[in-house]
Amino acid sequence: MQIVLSTESIKGYGLNRIFRFAKEAGFDGIDLAMETSDYDSLDADYIQELSTALTLPVVAIQTPKATSKTKIQEAIRMAKKLNSRIVVIQPPKLLDRKLVNWLKKEIPKIRQKENISIALENAPSKTMFGFLPEHAMNSTADLKAFKHVCLDTSRTAEKKEDLIKIYNSLKKFLVHVHLSNVYKNKPYAPPETGSLPIESFLSKLKSDDFKGYVSIRVKPKNFHAGSTDKMMDDLKSSLKFCRKYLEG
Repeated sequence: MQIVLSTESIKGYGLNRIFRFAKEAGFDGIDLAMETSDYDSLDADYIQELSTALTLPVVAIQTPKATSKTKIQEAIRMAKKLNSRIVVIQPPKLLDRKLVNWLKKEIPKIRQKENISIALENAPSKTMFGFLPEHAMNSTADLKAFKHVCLDTSRTAEKKEDLIKIYNSLKKFLVHVHLSNVYKNKPYAPPETGSLPIESFLSKLKSDDFKGYVSIRVKPKNFHAGSTDKMMDDLKSSLKFCRKYLEG
């Protein structure tokens, strides 16, 4: 099972350095987060150069947080160029019915045509007016209906969901994992530090012979981004922890 690094985890460094840090730490690949304000992350030719030079594949691409039809199509084009297997999209805003309808109708056709897994990530816990969910397609039933799923472990905790129960419900559809922990009620901590049953979760992935990728996605400050030596120690520690339960 391959363990990859989400570029979000050490965002703030240039993409060239992020690739080099991931290679040095021993990750199997890159999970690229497209950022509208980071032009390098949108340049497929440049990313391909980095990937080839460092022999580090881009296995998945995350669309920008504000989902749109155009951004999803751009991510699919990039995935084709980079031979990435997976595109991860965010649930659309609650009132964006046009995008919801397009996703439900067109994504199955695009998957079949392009032979790319387009996965819907479980929604953040944010609400509008204190009670309305901010995103559409935000339930377990919606994720199952979409067929291809990316599971963000911190988001399950934010929504007070049981991680193992959610995994068991979605494992038939799971193609990608964004792995982090929750430490002192704060999400996106390193996987080896916090209150979530990450050891049990990773052991379940191994025993179930999960065929997708496990991508470590942590807040940059929790990896000491900006302090390179500490950050490298953190990256290696998290990778070692994951390998212990996924490969040991």
